[in-house]
Amino acid sequence: MTLTRRSLLTLTSSFAALAATGVTAPLWADSASAPAATAAPAATPPVIADFTLGSADAKVKMVEYLSFTCPHCEHFHAEIFPKLKADYIDTGKVNITYHEVYFDQMGLLGAMVARCGGEMRYFGITDMLYDKQRDWAAAADVAGAVVELKKIARTAGMDDATVDTCLHDQPMAEALVAHYQSNIATDFPNDSFGGTPSFIINGQKYSNMSYEDMKKIIDAELAK
Repeated sequence: MTLTRRSLLTLTSSFAALAATGVTAPLWADSASAPAATAAPAATPPVIADFTLGSADAKVKMVEYLSFTCPHCEHFHAEIFPKLKADYIDTGKVNITYHEVYFDQMGLLGAMVARCGGEMRYFGITDMLYDKQRDWAAAADVAGAVVELKKIARTAGMDDATVDTCLHDQPMAEALVAHYQSNIATDFPNDSFGGTPSFIINGQKYSNMSYEDMKKIIDAELAK
């Protein structure tokens, strides 16, 4: 999967389906048929935090660039991340920060649901988003994706009204996209970003890899 230049805030083709199913379109979408926002825009953009797992004192600092719609990321989180967490994160050796990447509108919707429960629920919802990726990310349209995302949110203890509020937060959607673009520009200048998942381990950049290869890199850093 490679980075695209498509607009991340346009869902024009999806609103007929949304209206037909009774699912309210996110207010940050650009469509004449989308419901009008009733609240005035926030005076200042929301502050976006990148969430972190592991000890702040860990010798190895790791960043993962991930997309919630990326099948390679799903494989990493299903097969590799549990080993990384058990061997290095839970033992205080590695600190990992998630940097979200939005290739499409579905990915942005997933991120907004993941963040809807705050930092306390973020990582648990992230795991569920990957576990159920085929249900929501591969939905035929946005309406279907929202239905499946609400199922995940309910499992995490959130009600539909809470999720609707999060999905209709236009300033948050815009701030997330701006934050993502800023992260990419800082860490991967000159369009050097290759896709997801990508990793930065103690300042060095790496593409997707096996757990064995990742373990060698981490162990070498710990031995320094």
